[in-house]
Amino acid sequence: METTKTKSFGTHAAEKPLEPLTIDRRVVTAHDVEIEILYCGVCHSDLHTARNDWGGTKYPSVPGHEIVGKVLQVGKEVTRFKAGDLAAVGCLVDSCRSCASCKQDLEQYCLTGFTGTYNGPDKHLNTYTFGGYSERVVVNDHFVLKVPENLDLAAVAPLLCAGITTWSPLKHWNVGKGSKVAVVGLGGLGHMAIKLAKGLGASVTLFSRTPGKTADAKALGADDVIISTVEEQMKAVSGKFDLIIDTVPYIHDVNPYVATLSINGTLVIVGYLGGLEPLLHTVPMILGRKSVAGSLIGGIAETQEMLEFCGKHNIVSDIEIIKMQDINEAYERMLKSDVKYRFVIDMASLRN
Repeated sequence: METTKTKSFGTHAAEKPLEPLTIDRRVVTAHDVEIEILYCGVCHSDLHTARNDWGGTKYPSVPGHEIVGKVLQVGKEVTRFKAGDLAAVGCLVDSCRSCASCKQDLEQYCLTGFTGTYNGPDKHLNTYTFGGYSERVVVNDHFVLKVPENLDLAAVAPLLCAGITTWSPLKHWNVGKGSKVAVVGLGGLGHMAIKLAKGLGASVTLFSRTPGKTADAKALGADDVIISTVEEQMKAVSGKFDLIIDTVPYIHDVNPYVATLSINGTLVIVGYLGGLEPLLHTVPMILGRKSVAGSLIGGIAETQEMLEFCGKHNIVSDIEIIKMQDINEAYERMLKSDVKYRFVIDMASLRN
């Protein structure tokens, strides 16, 4: 297949910094949309992939799956987009589209495996995919999203991962007016969980280990903040919450949070991959029909629904804009949680 050269930023090895790269993008085929990338959010998954923390990274690696831009051109079969339209791409750029999951608009659970925006199998070029730290991207139109024009484009970018990752469980567990929702952790995911749950009409509580985040959480819309290290405060919310969204990205004890679930309540883990330690105690689960569940990003239809909801309610991420050349420093700051609450790259810096 014919390709074109594209300026990007990526790394050649786990221990090397990100630097300018030139990659191949496929030319636009009948069902493709070519997007000039204006902004790209920075996700913890980008860092983990660049540094091969999860294993399996293919190099050179170009991360980035929170992409917002403008359509440059479309294939002859594309009807939903035209040149000049605003467009977005999240964590998915392909799936089988025929399995039971895909037929339910759950492409993120594709039974044959979805194609990630980066480090996924590229069936067009028989190689692997490159992400949004790049001038432009070519994506099948099914996986391209429309962006509400009233929203700040840069602040939309993190909605494509942090937003949908928290929106999907909120919708799946039917959060609405009168729901009692708690959020564990105030970072990129946590701050979006608060905003979206509040937008849906829920009463929202933040669980934090330190009192220093109370003012920030309430400014984002939280009704209450519980310091999880204070036993009296945890007892005061025993049996209270219908849904807890746990955004903590490292191993931690979830048992104290399970105790705060109401009958039929669910704690959904969206931030951590791995075994739970200490072990999960089943007694409160059995005696209260409580659940501990997991959730992965969201499907394309669900992501479009979220974007439209955010457009209607003027919900975007709180961001710090950086230049592409500052990405290595941003990674180090991200590891220290030194950002409120998501870095977004102004891709004009790559073109300079």
